[in-house]
Amino acid sequence: MPILEGQRPKGRRESYVLPKVPVPPLKETLDKYLTSIKHLVEEEQYQKTKAIVEKFGEPGGTGDLLQKKLLERSEKTYNWVYDYWLEDMYLNQRLALPVNSNPAMVFPKQNFRDRKDSLRYVTRALPVDFARGQLAGTPLCMKQYYRLFNTYRRPGLKQDTLIIHQPGSLEQGHIIVACQNQFFVLDLVLKGKKLKEMDILTQLEKIVKMAENKEERQPPIGLLTSDGRTEWAQARDVLIKDSVNSESLAVIEACLCVVCLDGPSGMECGDTSRALLMLHGGGYEKMGANRWYDKPMQFVVGEDGVCGTVCEHSPFEGIVLVACTEYLMKFMTGSPSKMGRAISVSELPAPRRLLWKMSPKIEGLLKASAERLQRLVRDLDMDVHKFEAYGKEFIKKQKMSPDAYIQIALQLAFYRCNGRLVSTYESASIRRFHEGRVDNIRSATPEALAFVKAMTDEEASLSDSEKMKRLCDAINVQTNYTIAAITGLGIDNHLLGLREISRELSMEMPEIFTDKTYVASNQFILSTSQVPTTVEMFCCYGPVVPNGYGCCYNPQSEHLLFSVTSFHGSTETSSAVFIRALDEGLLEMRELCKKANKSHAAAAATGSNTVEPSRGSEVKPPGTPQKAGK
Repeated sequence: MPILEGQRPKGRRESYVLPKVPVPPLKETLDKYLTSIKHLVEEEQYQKTKAIVEKFGEPGGTGDLLQKKLLERSEKTYNWVYDYWLEDMYLNQRLALPVNSNPAMVFPKQNFRDRKDSLRYVTRALPVDFARGQLAGTPLCMKQYYRLFNTYRRPGLKQDTLIIHQPGSLEQGHIIVACQNQFFVLDLVLKGKKLKEMDILTQLEKIVKMAENKEERQPPIGLLTSDGRTEWAQARDVLIKDSVNSESLAVIEACLCVVCLDGPSGMECGDTSRALLMLHGGGYEKMGANRWYDKPMQFVVGEDGVCGTVCEHSPFEGIVLVACTEYLMKFMTGSPSKMGRAISVSELPAPRRLLWKMSPKIEGLLKASAERLQRLVRDLDMDVHKFEAYGKEFIKKQKMSPDAYIQIALQLAFYRCNGRLVSTYESASIRRFHEGRVDNIRSATPEALAFVKAMTDEEASLSDSEKMKRLCDAINVQTNYTIAAITGLGIDNHLLGLREISRELSMEMPEIFTDKTYVASNQFILSTSQVPTTVEMFCCYGPVVPNGYGCCYNPQSEHLLFSVTSFHGSTETSSAVFIRALDEGLLEMRELCKKANKSHAAAAATGSNTVEPSRGSEVKPPGTPQKAGK
């Protein structure tokens, strides 16, 4: 039987291994909050916000009451923020999952000789036992790994539900294969035995042949999952009135994963076009209906070699997705298949095609979903860019954190394009705590603003020494905030918890949370995430606001890979323009570092003490734990 998120079983051994997420001191959070927004709003608005925050934080005031209630919640729960965060970040959101929420991992283009080659690739990607034991023994919460294949996000009219199937349940012995917008059930366990690779290949070949039968063609119901969550929930309510549809939905909800067998896209298979196909399938006209976006793990294998994964993001973060997909890639390339010599002797029943009972109402819903998906496809502005002038090794030689350095470069690029900084989101993993997910690193710091101004508005009036000092200051602050966030002392989760406690107490919403500044500070125009990989693949996702950018970056030794998205519908954004500004800034930052190195070397040679201190004394060395996820 499935359980709902929030009904997590108690008493398991792993529940006591990791510490709980701490509740930060109230004053510390409020002070950080004021610091994080002071330079992003007009002075008059800041003074108004400052007064509201100070009143909220008065001894014996509203903030004190909510803090005490939050501490009580922390005592009674494994993770005081988990449910609040999950609902706020995902389940309450009403936007369509493709582009707006689901990230994608793009694999290297494969050179398949024919359709059978692509099916062999699928069978290599489905080792039945692979999920067990990976990263065992590491001091990080493993629960996200358990949810890669046993969860499902069911749409709701106002709030979605994350359903968790018990590991090892009998109903989870199958996957769903999508082919030509049809959905088929492929059982991985028959009569108590796991299928061999050759058996899986045989079943996939049967599915491809069955999908070509036009007489049995079913409607492209997968399109409904690409729609807004309320629209999909309404359509689902219509669907389940018929028992045939209800049974098909139940089978999909209980599957381990979805494998999407795509036909040729007809597109040039560059990095950007492959990323687009992963994010939204190219819309109804291409592969957009050959998906089921509610399922956390969808493996896409295109006949033309376009491959990757599309993920419903609510059960796990990007670093978990990376670990899983890297394991698969290494498994496929490092363990030669013996399928060529294997002979299947099993008498396998044909895979089952899922059936759908149509009505004029459902036909109308499908048409509306298709149109909305096409609008989303046309609106997305994506640019996947490989910056090849240098990579993270150069940054490390400057005794700087590559992640902090890149974050400052993103601030510089945004300022160049817009003449201001905006509230910025960088995901910070808090998996060192029980059921830890993420908090936010607010990268648009006052020190970052001082540096970007030194490189733009004040460029002519400042010395290289002063510019370098400002860069070091910005990186130092960014690194320190990162450490605070990953150790549970970020401000965003804390403020969210205080806000949700006030709702539970049926209080009038405290003014700190209705204040214009708070609302604006949670509109992340620049949404960023580092998703590093050790094999050739990259992650991408869409913006989180209509006038914003989504920027996922992958620092490699000798290059930096950026996936930048925005919407054509916004006059404030352009992915190509942002990339050009980013390139320019990264080159300028390298030249600044080189000049500082020469100056420092010259001073050391002459024994001079007039040069700024070495960056090693200004900035904490690299080695901050990796962060990933949107």
